Amino acid sequence: AWSIERPPGDTAGCTFCHTSSEERCSTCHQRHQFDPKVARRAEQCKTCHWGKDHRDWEAYDIGLHGVVYQVNKWKPEQFDFSKKLSDADYVGPTCQYCHMRGGHHNVQRFGTVYTSMGMSMADRGAPIWNEKRDRWVSVCDDCHSPRFAREQLQALDEAVKDAGLKYRETFKVAEDLLVDGVLDPMPKDLCPDWSGQHLWSLKIGAYHDGEAYGGKTGESGEFRMSNCTDVERLCLESVGHFQTYIYKGMAHGSWNDATYSDGSFGMDRWLVNVKQNASRARRLATLEKKVGITWQPEEFWKTGEWLDELTGPYIVKNHPGKTIFDLCPDPGWLDTHHAPAEEV
Repeated sequence: AWSIERPPGDTAGCTFCHTSSEERCSTCHQRHQFDPKVARRAEQCKTCHWGKDHRDWEAYDIGLHGVVYQVNKWKPEQFDFSKKLSDADYVGPTCQYCHMRGGHHNVQRFGTVYTSMGMSMADRGAPIWNEKRDRWVSVCDDCHSPRFAREQLQALDEAVKDAGLKYRETFKVAEDLLVDGVLDPMPKDLCPDWSGQHLWSLKIGAYHDGEAYGGKTGESGEFRMSNCTDVERLCLESVGHFQTYIYKGMAHGSWNDATYSDGSFGMDRWLVNVKQNASRARRLATLEKKVGITWQPEEFWKTGEWLDELTGPYIVKNHPGKTIFDLCPDPGWLDTHHAPAEEV
């Protein structure tokens, strides 16, 4: 969504991984070399798997396992990369050792997308996650006891639960501002989002409750990374950046990353910032009402040289009355926009 929203020059880092490198052999087995010994090194994952919203490399690198790897990786007796992963007797795990156990190339067997097990308040004791957790423990117990491994998963659960409490409170403060009409600017006062609409960016998925969010019941907001209120941006960064630090840090044995490096401490800070924003907005709205001021949003929210480069304004200008969903003959994952809530 972030890449769709912005001009190509802004999203080189997105498109490099999600188009030119994704799911190609040469991404890990370097072109012109294709040496398995190279593909087994943890750094091979670093090109794509790092950054604020998918903090894999950072969490591994500064965690206990990553430190063991960095200190010993040039010693063949500690890390013999000529061996197949199934035969490896590394002194510490690499990305490949855990996520491609035995050389298996379906990385998702030992990984999770953010939902359910890490970034959502789902039932992580459900059968599908129990099976996944048992599989994780089967890797950990190469070096640790199963009891130790399950304790680490429990610690991850507790950290994710606390993060969810903070985010729900952050989101509720922002949502109340919108519903009460004191979010400045409101969705209708902005340039269109990347789909060509004026729905609230934090109502993602087909679960809009009505026109208070800028659209009809069943319509979905779309991610905004540009031209949105500070409150919305803080909410997005709270869950998309800081909760990611917490989840990735706990999952990779990088507890300081989950706490100090803008993990739980970062979520605390963003919650306070959103509350302060809300307090100022409500006080200002009260004063305006008392003195009879009807505030008109600034025009720069709707138009500007930079905004003309975004996808939403382009669609509205060149395809009046259409959205990106109308213009995409095969919308793929975008199709959830029009799906009934019970199907999503």
